[in-house]
Amino acid sequence: MSGTDMPLEQLLGYLETLANQSLALWDVPEGATARLINVSENATYLVQAPNGYKAILRVHRENYHSHRAIECELAWLEALDEEKVVTTPGYFVGKNGDPIQEGRVNGLDDPRYMVLFHFVEGSAPDESGDMSDGYEELGAIAARCHNHVLNWQKPDDFERLTWDSDTVFGAAPTWGNWRDAPEVDATVKPVLEQVEQTIRERLGAFGKAPDRFNLIHADMRLANLLTDGHGTRLIDFDDCGWGWFLYDFAAAISFIEDDPRIPDLKAAWVRGYRSVRTMSDTEEAEIDTFVMLRRMALLAWIGSHIEAPEPQELAPGFAATTARLGQAWMDRIG
Repeated sequence: MSGTDMPLEQLLGYLETLANQSLALWDVPEGATARLINVSENATYLVQAPNGYKAILRVHRENYHSHRAIECELAWLEALDEEKVVTTPGYFVGKNGDPIQEGRVNGLDDPRYMVLFHFVEGSAPDESGDMSDGYEELGAIAARCHNHVLNWQKPDDFERLTWDSDTVFGAAPTWGNWRDAPEVDATVKPVLEQVEQTIRERLGAFGKAPDRFNLIHADMRLANLLTDGHGTRLIDFDDCGWGWFLYDFAAAISFIEDDPRIPDLKAAWVRGYRSVRTMSDTEEAEIDTFVMLRRMALLAWIGSHIEAPEPQELAPGFAATTARLGQAWMDRIG
């Protein structure tokens, strides 16, 4: 059976079996076990052994990324670290010489790709108080990554997802159609249709010049920064792909777009970004368009992932708040 056709609890039972039986594909210590710590696009496991060994196992969602696409993610992650742009997690190579392993488990029709990452010490910045310092650092890291991709010789046949108007709103949207999300009813749908049209028009005019649209992390939130006495590390490159540089700010405020602190956080992010890389006033003025693009993508994501706990928790009121934010944005831009 496909993983998309069964209850999440049943799927996670199969994936836990797969994760634990697959540890033998790497040279891990005897007695190592895998315990689920997060489920989103992928299932992520903490691998521990009695001797103190720790690692992070990512079991990929079925039919989401190809083997080549995951290779390209790891290539960028490695290049950023080697060129000292930002510290990223290393990964273990399997016994067959490939860092990307493939495994099957009875009960699931399709194989799953897996990557075993080094365990990264540190904690994410506190998101309960003033987050300005964290966002200033996020902005600076984003700018360094953007500078890097403009000069990085990407591997041949470079393959990653694209985050643009077509993959959010087109005929085959990556995260589904926002119209299918919970609570998209007659009270909010007309506004959201107008929001989509406005985004399409503005991003069409903004264009895709390489110094605006290139390889991005696409999920650079505070939760994906880990800090300790040795510095800051950037993790979770699973969504990295082709997109507008300014989308990295939009991703940074995922799910909290209506927080009253957002104007201050945006100012801090822009300040950090400009400490590293030029951002024109025209580009700064367009940031909120990317915020709305991301918000609409998240609405679609909630609808297409509603079997998981996080989307279920987020769903109530999300469509109405998206419409309210969208109307306020359209009113501002005139």
